[in-house]
Amino acid sequence: MTWSIVARDSKSGRFGIAVSTCAFAVGAICPWSRAGIGAISTQAHTNPLHGPLAMDLMTRGLPITEALAMTLSHDEGREIRQVHGVDAKGNVFAHTGANCVDWCCHLTGDKVTVAGNMLAGPTVVADTLARYEATPELEFGDRLLTALEAGEAAGGDKRGKQSAALLIQGSEPYAEADIRVDDHPEPVTELRRLFHIYVGSRRAYMRTMGGIGDFAGIVDDAERDAFVAANTKADKAS
Repeated sequence: MTWSIVARDSKSGRFGIAVSTCAFAVGAICPWSRAGIGAISTQAHTNPLHGPLAMDLMTRGLPITEALAMTLSHDEGREIRQVHGVDAKGNVFAHTGANCVDWCCHLTGDKVTVAGNMLAGPTVVADTLARYEATPELEFGDRLLTALEAGEAAGGDKRGKQSAALLIQGSEPYAEADIRVDDHPEPVTELRRLFHIYVGSRRAYMRTMGGIGDFAGIVDDAERDAFVAANTKADKAS
């Protein structure tokens, strides 16, 4: 019922997930990430537990290949699940159950996985991966969205369209970006519009918030405003 791309950015080490489906609020249950650990999309007849449980196992030192193999081994519904992702070392894992609805498949690349089910055809997954691999010069969030748009252009979910999401995990415990379109006739197009708003008015502000190395962040109003103005200008120019 869904297709998604999960990747680790080689330049920054950030994780990202872009996903779309003909179902309500895909961003609430499919994408999972943890700073310095990995990113996962759990989909098809979704079992959201694969995300947080695998993250816990990976936090203890297991590679994603072992962590997701372990969670799947305990899931009696594994043959109707699709789970894929990447960890901090660039290891990739993808599982498409034998009973997922056609068209369904997954592909893996260098620090990237793409998977989908109930799709218009194989080009949805293939074009998503190909576009991602062909655009390393793009900013990471833009690169993920551009890849998702390629899958949409190839037909996307064969039932239609309803929701989409973009999750980017930086070095902080909270997401750098968590943008969701829960119900829209053109969710991928709307996700792109919201991403432009995020870049133009929110991304720089997120960098002023408290973090692991600086709990309070920038608290002076004038200093914060100057930082946001300078970095928003830089973001738009990049």
